[in-house]
Amino acid sequence: MTLSERLGIRGAWPLIGVVHLEPLPGSPRWGGDLGAVRDAARRAAEAYKAGGLDALIIENYGDVPFTGGSVPAATVAAMAVLVEAVKAEFGPAVGVNVLRNDGVSALSVAAATGARFVRVNVLVGAMVTDQGLLEGDAWTVQRARRELAPGCRIWADVMVKHAVPVGAPRLEDLADDTYHRALADALILSGRATGAPSDPEDFRHVAQKVPDAPLIVGSGLTIETLATTMKVAHGAIVATSLKTAGRVDAEKVRRLVDHRDEVLATLRS
Repeated sequence: MTLSERLGIRGAWPLIGVVHLEPLPGSPRWGGDLGAVRDAARRAAEAYKAGGLDALIIENYGDVPFTGGSVPAATVAAMAVLVEAVKAEFGPAVGVNVLRNDGVSALSVAAATGARFVRVNVLVGAMVTDQGLLEGDAWTVQRARRELAPGCRIWADVMVKHAVPVGAPRLEDLADDTYHRALADALILSGRATGAPSDPEDFRHVAQKVPDAPLIVGSGLTIETLATTMKVAHGAIVATSLKTAGRVDAEKVRRLVDHRDEVLATLRS
């Protein structure tokens, strides 16, 4: 199986942009105008497409403070509408992340929209977060996939950002469990927080332990770190470095994509 088949998206070293949704129904800061939320999401998707990114992941980023359990039904319904709007603008290569850790709702949105992949922040183990203790439930998530969206890929974080693991497990051991026991299709490694750089050594340790797992950068990628990162990972989720004054900047996206292509050409030569 090729990398594209395993990830559910095309691209030799895919760059995945993030559509950070404004507050949705059911969240504390919901403003009552889903049309405005949709317009902002489509503008972000348009900029990412103009810059040439390979895929997008759509998150209910504006819904802080997040729940540590299942999100309200209204949030799921709104995300399905917004994923369809983003697909209409960008194309079918989209994924879903329902924050903070609602993998079943993400798969429900994928079932309704045809999203290619979902991101699950805690699939294995337990993490102390600002939502309290989040515990992995791969049993429930995998059965939901089988019933709702059997073709959807599951990308799972290993020691997700904005969190501290319970029991001080080794990163590479948790990665091994996430891939081989929880059956994640790809592993995401991040820095401490949104926009914080990930550590290349983390990728090397995980690759030694789980050499067959696709490894995705979850935070902190910049055009300056891209070449080094491409030597240790298989793709990256990126957003913060591609924004100007809070909005996705198509020119920054294009420069990152062009540099990625240059590095790929060098690595292949």
